[in-house]
Amino acid sequence: MATYAIGDLQGCNREFQELLELISFDRDRDTLWLVGDLVNRGPESLATLRTVTDLGSAAVTVLGNHDLHLLAASAGVRAPARGDTLDDVLAARDARELIDWIRYRPLAVCQEVAGFPYLMVHAGLLPDWTVAQTLARAKEVENVLRSDDWRSFVGVMYGDVPDYFSEKLKGNERLRSIVNVLTRLRFCTPDGVMDFSANQGADSAPPGFSPWFELRPDAGDKTTLVTGHWSAVGLRVSAHHLGTDSGCVWGGALTAIRLDDREIFQQPCPRFQRPRTRN
Repeated sequence: MATYAIGDLQGCNREFQELLELISFDRDRDTLWLVGDLVNRGPESLATLRTVTDLGSAAVTVLGNHDLHLLAASAGVRAPARGDTLDDVLAARDARELIDWIRYRPLAVCQEVAGFPYLMVHAGLLPDWTVAQTLARAKEVENVLRSDDWRSFVGVMYGDVPDYFSEKLKGNERLRSIVNVLTRLRFCTPDGVMDFSANQGADSAPPGFSPWFELRPDAGDKTTLVTGHWSAVGLRVSAHHLGTDSGCVWGGALTAIRLDDREIFQQPCPRFQRPRTRN
């Protein structure tokens, strides 16, 4: 019985299947933690979604920015971008069921594995966000995405402002800020101002900004954050952070980390996209 955290799949279904074989995954015994961005950029977004949904409760998934992009595209409020590979999902006979399944995924998950607490989000956390605050704020967005008004929300979900989070924020500004933290964050300041212009490696921070994980205090409750999203940083393993996005879609590898003992497994991937803007 093991729990594996797996990096951004981004429509790389064949490599996902090969990684599951590599780790000898048993759906009746083991659990997968998928860090989001199940779809887009890779060649098999539809097959990837069907593989994950077929796993049922054996796969625990949080929403990434590409998953949210799929929701916006399905609602007709977001135009396809160059390099998108979502047409097969949007045209599928079971598209509505798959979109509804995505809408009901959480933005944050916290559970104990082998006696230690783990918190999974797609991108990162601001310096002062606690586990309890993260789960509560994620729930605010989850409730809207699961409501009948979800199409209206994804139409106003995008934007770089506000570039901070405050309890004084209300309505869509508050929800947009939460989405940006949990699904887009890379660089911020010690007091929580976010930058979305830089998306390369950790050394590409704008003046006054740092990678979010360098500003997180040591977790007093020893919670380990599990994230994806930042392929330019690649695999990152530290005491309180596991960064799992090793750039499969860019010709890197698809990574699984067994949370029980932190053993690392990697499946090499062909390059499906040429580096331009990594996210």
